[in-house]
Amino acid sequence: MAHTVFCVRYKKEMEGLDEPPFDSEFGQKIYKNVSKAAWSEWVDRQKMLLNEYRLQPWTPQAQQFLVEQMDQFFFGEGSALPQEYVPPSQ
Repeated sequence: MAHTVFCVRYKKEMEGLDEPPFDSEFGQKIYKNVSKAAWSEWVDRQKMLLNEYRLQPWTPQAQQFLVEQMDQFFFGEGSALPQEYVPPSQ
């Protein structure tokens, strides 16, 4: 049976992640409260942040920044877009 959660982003019961994304307390919090759909949204946001800020994801500073943004994205006011960000035209 699929893992289900009450998604903090969509405010409804949805399919959860297959496993925690990190081996930490924060990873467990995400596993218990974030749906696959919301996680997919975060992955897209994370890519945008990496590109816009030209982050090197292997550095501790970039990792800390992304964790802070992820926490805001799921459990806070939402992750802020960079001031210079221009969404791609469709």
